[in-house]
Amino acid sequence: MLARRHLLLLPLLALAGCASIGPTTVPRDRLGYLAAIGESWKDQTLLNIVRLRYGDAPTFLEISSIISGYGLQGQLSAGGQVSSDRTNTIPSSLATLGASGTYLDRPTISYAPLTGERFTRSLLRPIPPSAIFELIQAGYPADFILMVTTKALNGVFNRSSMGGTSRPADPGFYPLLDALRRLQMSGSVSLRLEKNGPVETARVVLSTRRSMATDQDLRLVREILALAPDHPREMTLVFGAVPRDGGELAVLSRSMMEILLEIALGIDVPADHVAQGRTAASARPGDAEDPRDRPLVRVLAGPDKPADSFTAVRHHDTWYWIDDRDYRSKRALSIMMLFFSLAETGVTPQAPLLTVPAN
Repeated sequence: MLARRHLLLLPLLALAGCASIGPTTVPRDRLGYLAAIGESWKDQTLLNIVRLRYGDAPTFLEISSIISGYGLQGQLSAGGQVSSDRTNTIPSSLATLGASGTYLDRPTISYAPLTGERFTRSLLRPIPPSAIFELIQAGYPADFILMVTTKALNGVFNRSSMGGTSRPADPGFYPLLDALRRLQMSGSVSLRLEKNGPVETARVVLSTRRSMATDQDLRLVREILALAPDHPREMTLVFGAVPRDGGELAVLSRSMMEILLEIALGIDVPADHVAQGRTAASARPGDAEDPRDRPLVRVLAGPDKPADSFTAVRHHDTWYWIDDRDYRSKRALSIMMLFFSLAETGVTPQAPLLTVPAN
């Protein structure tokens, strides 16, 4: 009997020994919330691209704070009774033990809708040219970054699908992207920021490393961009369609809204949706001869949820997704999500006021 009582006490002692459960929840919560936020961010981005494809306005919701609250309570009760009457059929001694425990998990997640003039202006404001070249400086492929974020470089125009019609790229634009990518891979392109008081000037510097291939690419870049002969290595980075002189690199960059629309117009929507007037035909055919004329992100559509997808959302009666085996589209969407930060479309999170019980 005594051994049995000790066994009953063991769970209670273990419960009482858990003085703090906080540290053990950190690895689980951190990774769990990180994965959930990442997946929801991809889904939100894809859903807004699909909404734009059907003429809907994009809507964004930001998670401003996550607070996980845990509670662990235990209660132990014990009682006993002793009888002095030996003739009584009731045992001479009686002991009772009782235990109860409560575990509470109450996360508080705060959402902030992105609305108002500040957000709208950020969504419509072109991405700063210096931010674009900072991405290139960080190692992101120059050809893809410039193809997605720019409308023109020194008056040489990129392909555009705005307005429901496709404008082909100028003959020199794609060869320019190829040359800049090769120069980037050889370490021959760098960005230098110079600050003179409150004014910050960005300069794109072409390296002096000499090789036959580098010389050919440098000559091609200077020719297409119409750079002055006395400015062969350094260009001042400015925003605009055309440069004022031969020493500038004028970048006519896109806004975040334009980038979303360019991707949306390449979605492979069902043919009956186009026939019914729900949306327009794709402006970027998936079978275009030049891969750069194809959709920037290949978004597939179908009536059923796919079994293997990078991200998938439902819009009305149709599922839209990016295939998990389509690395090019996955990389494109992930890089595009960085542009939200470059466009400063977020909001400053407000720390919530908490009342923490002292007991």
